[in-house]
Order: sequence, then C-alpha cells, then structure tokens
Amino acid sequence: MKMMSRGLMVLGVVMAVWAQPGRALYSKSSGVVELTPNNFDNRVKDSDGVWVVEFYAPWCGHCKQLVPEYQKAAQALKGIVGVGAVDCDQHKSLCGQYGVQGFPTIKVFGSNKKKPEAYNGARTAQGIVQQAQKTAESVVRERMGGKSGKSGSGGSGSKDAVIELTESNFKKLVLDSDDMWLVEFFAPWCGHCKNLAPEWAKAATELKGKVKLGAVDATVHGGLASQYGVQGYPTIKYFPSGPKSSPEEFDGGRTANDIVNWALDRFTENIPAPEVVQITNSDVMVENCEKKSLCVIAFLPHILDCQSKCRNDFIKTLNKLGDKFKKQAWGWVWAEGTAQPALEEALDIGGFGYPAMAVMSHKKMKYSTLTGSFGYDGIKEFLRDLSYGKGRTSPVKGAKMPEIVSLDPWDGKDGELPVEEDIDLSDVELDDIKTEL
Repeated sequence: MKMMSRGLMVLGVVMAVWAQPGRALYSKSSGVVELTPNNFDNRVKDSDGVWVVEFYAPWCGHCKQLVPEYQKAAQALKGIVGVGAVDCDQHKSLCGQYGVQGFPTIKVFGSNKKKPEAYNGARTAQGIVQQAQKTAESVVRERMGGKSGKSGSGGSGSKDAVIELTESNFKKLVLDSDDMWLVEFFAPWCGHCKNLAPEWAKAATELKGKVKLGAVDATVHGGLASQYGVQGYPTIKYFPSGPKSSPEEFDGGRTANDIVNWALDRFTENIPAPEVVQITNSDVMVENCEKKSLCVIAFLPHILDCQSKCRNDFIKTLNKLGDKFKKQAWGWVWAEGTAQPALEEALDIGGFGYPAMAVMSHKKMKYSTLTGSFGYDGIKEFLRDLSYGKGRTSPVKGAKMPEIVSLDPWDGKDGELPVEEDIDLSDVELDDIKTEL
C-alpha cells in the first residue's frame, strides 16, 4: 500500500511538472515573444508593424526542430519585425481562430491583420526572414500609395488563370505544347493545398502570357499523380518550354511572390538572346525600336577602317551583351558610320568618331549616349545604369523617328577600295600640252 502511494505521488509530481507553463519552447531571452489570448490583440492585431507568428505544440517533433532557426530569425528581425509564438496546447481557442490544423503553422501578419498570410516556405531562419522582409516592403509600398510588388501577391488573382488539367487533356496541353508549365497536384481535403490556392491563382494571373499554371486533382486523376511520383500534397512540377521529358521538382516558396520570381528566373533562362540587326531599312527600326521599350543602337566604323574580323568582333561583343540583358527585352541594331546620317544627327552621334552607341526610347523620344569605352565592360556599366533608371538623357532632335536610308546588308566580307580606271597616255602628244605659268 505504501509502495502504491509512493508511486502515485511520483506520478503526480511528474504530471504537475509537465503541466507547468515553463514547458514552452522559447525562453524570454530567445527574442521570440510568448503570445496568449491576453496579449495577442495588443501585441499583434492592433500593432502597425509586421508580425511573424508560429503556432506550435510542445510535444511536436517538427516544432522542436524549428526552435533554433526560429530563434535565429527572431534575433535577426529584432526591432524590425515582431516574432512570436503561440502554445496551442494551452491556447486552443486562439489557434482555432486562425484555422491551425497542424504543427508548426507559421502565419505572417502584414497590413491586413484580419487576413494573415500562411508561410509555406523553407523552415529556415533565412526563409522566414526573407518572407518577413517582403511583407514589410509590401506594407511600405502600400503606405506610399504604390503597388504591392513585382509579383502582384498583394492583389487578387483569378482562378480562371489556373488551368484545370485532367488525364484526358494533360498530354495535349502540357506535354505536346511549347509552353512552360508549373503544375500543382493537390487533394481537395489538404489544408496546405487550400492555403496555396489563392497564392497559386495570384501567381497564375501575374505570369499569364509567359508561364502557364495548372492544377491536377490527384484524388480524381490518380494515374497522373502516380506517373509523376506524387506522394504528398501539394506537389508542384516544372515542365520547361519546348520538348518535355521528365519534369523538375519545384523547390521555391509557396507565396505568389516566390512562385512568380522562381518561374520568371526559369523563363528568362529560356529566352533566346536578341539578334543584333543591321539597319538596312525603316522596318528594322519599327521592329527593334518602335516596338521595344528601348533600343540599343551601335554605330560601327566604316568597313575600310575596320575590316570583317574587326567588325565581327564588335558584333560578337554586342551579341554577348544582348544575352546579358535579354531579360530587358530591348531591341539591338547597328549601322555603319555615316550610313544613316539622319539617325546620327538626331542622336548627336556624328563627328565623335566610331564606334559609338546610343540607347533610344521611341515612346519618350529621348536617348542616352555612351561616353565610356566601347568595350564589354564599358557598355555593360552604361546599360546597367540605364536599366536602373540612371544616366543622362536628351530629347531626340525633331521629336520623331528620323528618316532611314534603305541599303543592302553587309555581305560579311572585307572592304575593298574602288578600282581606279587606268588612263592610256600613249596617244597623247606631250608637245601639244602647253603649260600656263
């Protein structure tokens, strides 16, 4: 009887210790704020700043693994973004209020505290900090009256932009197309899939015309899911443009911003480098200048001053730079010095020697002239500044596209001096020539 009583006492002590609030995963010195129903509204909902909040359970293994990374993020964001944590064992009602169904669940509270954004990115300090920074930047842009950001994740996306894929249309729409695709395999009951749905729609809207986003209900089309090795939901596969072989795993974040940036990086890799075209008629300028945001115009030395190898070296440099800046979708053209006099006059190029370069905006009728060296590094620095909106500009003379001379394209050969006609003096009587002094 005494042994049983002693055992019950020990069990009672263990249970009492386990029930103490001190079992929280984060200490006061961790930088992570302990959030409860008593302080949540004051600290988070009523604040003007951004908050990252983890909803966890003390017994959860994944939650314990997250602790060092989450603390590291809290220290990095200290004084910039609030980082907090809610013990869902103790505060079930608070966790239920935000639809927490699994642990750990991380939500980012931005400008609209009533609708926090689910964080589905990497469970690392870097991933959490990056998402916090993006949300903070979005809040700042909103307050400045600007748009929410490059990806449009702050706006609304259209579900119509996401293409429903089935076993009957998958081959035709995805595998047999030249388009680039991101395909989500989901299950209707999956909580993470529901969280992803609005982000997926926003990304699809932003990427329309560049990358197609589709969705496969894996519970209905199990054959497709099995074919591509889907074992969990959501699973996202990347099918590159052109011939499709085996898809790649999507390894980006789960916000619209993450999805768009990841897809655009791949899209840019598949964009062919622009062709540097010789200006031989007005159509060339229409296609490469009038229809582009900017056009890069190079004026190369006359073929007699710079033979085929010299000219091809310049063109090779221009092609290399075109590939470097292909994401900008600029037009690239060249002309032989003095061959397009009206264009040179409009851009104030003539008289400064060749090679020379100007970048023109047909829409604004303004241009900027290269003042540095006509080499890869010099041109790259010049174009980089322009891409950031830097550099001096001048109005195009006449405020319209100058007249373009139509001429034959360069044949790729060296230049030759014109052959002088030989004069036959055999029949000339020198005595008949009088010299006047």
